[in-house]
Amino acid sequence: MAEKKGMKAKVQSFGSYLSGMVMPNISAFIAWGLITALFIPDGWLPNEHLATLNGPMITYLLPLLIAFSGGRMVYDLRGGVVGATAAMGVIVGADVPMFLGAMIMGPLAGYLMKIIDKLFQNRIRQGFEMLYNNFSAGILGALLAMLGLWGIGPTVGWLTNVLAAGVEIIIEAGMLPLANIIIEPAKVLFLNNAINHGILSPLGLEQSSEAGKSILFLLEANPGPGLGILLAFSFFGKGASKSSAPGAAIIQFLGGIHEIYFPYVLMKPSLIFAAIAGGISGVFTLQLFHAGLVAAASPGSIIAVLAMTAKDSYLGVILGVFVACAVSFAVSALILKTSKDEAGDLSDASEKMQEMKGKKSSVVGVLEQAAAEHDKAKSITKKKEEIHKIVFACDAGMGSSAMGASLLKNKFKKNNIDILVTNKAINEIPDDADIVITHKDLTDRAKAKLPSAEHISVDNFLNSPKYDELVDRLKN
Repeated sequence: MAEKKGMKAKVQSFGSYLSGMVMPNISAFIAWGLITALFIPDGWLPNEHLATLNGPMITYLLPLLIAFSGGRMVYDLRGGVVGATAAMGVIVGADVPMFLGAMIMGPLAGYLMKIIDKLFQNRIRQGFEMLYNNFSAGILGALLAMLGLWGIGPTVGWLTNVLAAGVEIIIEAGMLPLANIIIEPAKVLFLNNAINHGILSPLGLEQSSEAGKSILFLLEANPGPGLGILLAFSFFGKGASKSSAPGAAIIQFLGGIHEIYFPYVLMKPSLIFAAIAGGISGVFTLQLFHAGLVAAASPGSIIAVLAMTAKDSYLGVILGVFVACAVSFAVSALILKTSKDEAGDLSDASEKMQEMKGKKSSVVGVLEQAAAEHDKAKSITKKKEEIHKIVFACDAGMGSSAMGASLLKNKFKKNNIDILVTNKAINEIPDDADIVITHKDLTDRAKAKLPSAEHISVDNFLNSPKYDELVDRLKN
């Protein structure tokens, strides 16, 4: 049992790292997707000259950004620069877009640079620091680029081709909808990042670069299954779950924050069958109409989905989302109506959701140990005139933290409190943040990142009494 928990924590941590590499660069993916959708020969506004941006962006820009982000996560800017340099090797060493290779080379380069600095940096004589910094990073980057060109690039290229061939076989056999048997439970267990960013998106980009669209972008991003579950709670739920579901449905469907419906499934695990049924039916509908997106839709909002929809796929995509929602709603309604009572409280499920996000990995353990020193000191409480920026932080900086920031912004607006509220990933907490709000399992990591800020821990981003306490404190 302990080995299974350890393996699960590693997979979750792996998913968080993949998310951390991809999420900060989503705007670049969207830019590439828009250029592709508009200017390729089959696009809305075909333009041969502007379409020349397509190839270099997918071949060089996007993988290099991912590698830089991966290296920076491990060893700040120094790791990012070496990671991007090393990624050029895998980019040149393969004949397919090297997203998987970039996800390997970025963190690897950052980690090796960190180890080398730990061994040699303190032994450098005064006056030679800049010489060491530049040449050590340059030499390591060159060696890793060569390794990528001769070894990792061809290997990852071969693996990508194998995976692509496997997906093609599944598509031709008409079995692609069955992938949702894995994807939907993985979403609720927060293992979706490893599947989505590690496999589906790279393969989808490869398909899109050749065919102009890919159905793979919608296997995980389809908002239909989650919307169906939330609508079922809106009609057939009880208590807090029923009253909160309509607002959650708007955030999930329009805002694209799928994370918001996970507590509802955790509250009644049998609803995972509704999500699976919705996902399978949605993909089947997409296949039936040969529909797809030109690039990844992130976040998974219906707005982002439609913006990335291929020119000839609007009917299929809209029906795919609608059918997934309808089937998910029907199965969820049946489960809710036939069950005697609700299996657990929504707030308990939300807390359970946060605990499932892999916060106790070995890496975090080191950070928690480093942060323990801060816990011994008196907690920081800033005065109102000292507070200019409040930051909500979570793993990726887009799901839980975005919901919490939105709630606090509304409370501030109603009480005429003019203080900036934003959301960031833990690793991207700005130095000028005055208050950092995190889930209780993330607070130690946030303290290690920015010990000078006041840190507030919450049990549930969706509904915490500490928001009202903070409003009263700043108002009075």
